[in-house]
Amino acid sequence: MRLLLPFSSPLSATSSPSTPQFIPELPPPSQFDYSGLTKILKKSVIGTLTGALSLTLVFSSPISSVAATNDPYLSVNPPSSSFESSLNHFDSAPEDCPNEEEADTEIQDDDIEPQLVTNEGIVEEAWEIVNGAFLDTRSHSWTPETWQKQKDDILASPIKSRSKAHEVIKNMLASLGDQYTRFLSPDEFSRMSKYDITGIGINLREVSDGGGNVKLKVLGLVLDSPADIAGVKQGDEILAVNGMDVSGKSSFEVSSLLQGPSKTFVVLKVKHGKCGPVKSLKIQRQVNAQTPVSYRLEKVDNGTVSVGYIRLKEFNALARKDLVIAMKRLLDKGASYFVMDLRDNLGGLVQAGIETAKLFLDEGDTVIYTAGRDPEAQKTVVSDKKPLITAPLIVMVNNRTASASEIVASALHDNCKAVLVGERTYGKGLIQSVYELRDGSGVVVTIGKYVTPNHMDINGGGIEPDFRNLPAWDEVKERLSKCSILQQS
Repeated sequence: MRLLLPFSSPLSATSSPSTPQFIPELPPPSQFDYSGLTKILKKSVIGTLTGALSLTLVFSSPISSVAATNDPYLSVNPPSSSFESSLNHFDSAPEDCPNEEEADTEIQDDDIEPQLVTNEGIVEEAWEIVNGAFLDTRSHSWTPETWQKQKDDILASPIKSRSKAHEVIKNMLASLGDQYTRFLSPDEFSRMSKYDITGIGINLREVSDGGGNVKLKVLGLVLDSPADIAGVKQGDEILAVNGMDVSGKSSFEVSSLLQGPSKTFVVLKVKHGKCGPVKSLKIQRQVNAQTPVSYRLEKVDNGTVSVGYIRLKEFNALARKDLVIAMKRLLDKGASYFVMDLRDNLGGLVQAGIETAKLFLDEGDTVIYTAGRDPEAQKTVVSDKKPLITAPLIVMVNNRTASASEIVASALHDNCKAVLVGERTYGKGLIQSVYELRDGSGVVVTIGKYVTPNHMDINGGGIEPDFRNLPAWDEVKERLSKCSILQQS
């Protein structure tokens, strides 16, 4: 069984510049159609959609904010420095490994013939996923006993076709009464698993080595992608990107390092299998992610006050990096106040939202709590760096501000870093995981929920703003000051 990582909306595949766009005037909020939110548990993974985002990722450090122009590998020609001389060079593996024959056998695991999958087996596999992970957030009537009885009733009669098995799974999931828990046909799952945030066709996950250390593994590889063509293998360990050791970095952080303008090159150092060999590979990027950031500087109070306005359309893999660029440029232009517009932002990568919130929070501030049946789903996500800016902030929200956007809005509001202006938010605080079944189909299952730093369950109710209309900046500062005093006391 393969498992996709968490996300809260599909991302645009439209090619566009990877830097935030400066806009002369405020456009009306765009309309987007996103859905879903996934969260990883423990199984093998296909992709970082979201990706990126498993709960193992939510504790990661903020990703690099270096602009693309500072990357010596961002050129349309392959790297020509002395580092290139190491390309195609194989290093011996330092760890204690089995003999060569055993290692070769391990590397060739992909060639093992798959076992025959019965119709009943597919139904039972879907049943087991729900039995182990499903969180009933609506009716609260689900019990292991009733779920067991349902399986017994279903499997009492033979299931004579694969289409019938899929229909049984659909009905079984529908009986849970959860609108987000659903079946995916093989075609639907295939389209979802091919989502790529790195630009080279791989998806990464942190994997424990059993000794307290974490390795970054390729657990999703798009067929005929740049990485596939260059020789990256499923299960490869990532050791370095452009000569930079990635030890201790999260999968989201390293995915960000892999990004760059389309047709430029990145050098990836990987170790094939458990025992090597180690190889450095030149890979040409094929980037489709669209920058979600637009911004401008406005003068208010007869030109005496400069306000940096930033619009975030979605939280994709470029969101944090491009937001950092925009804020620094606005600060250089003299911005002393900021407005972040999250209206009609229905989410995206949950981890991108978390990392965005950290830009404004003090070290140790709570970003979000997660809750679920599995102990791995019960976490406290905290900020681990000092804030990029400390200027007063307004976050604009409406009834289409959802999921990752609500994580950002609640984190900044509850930690007294921003006031919320507009309408009550959508109220999407659930976590879904996407699992592949053995016949290539899949299931999306609700396995957890998010709780705000002030311990509010936003799912279904949303977040109430502080103001309906834009307040004066003096009022904003007064509100944030009172909030901080109350929080300290």
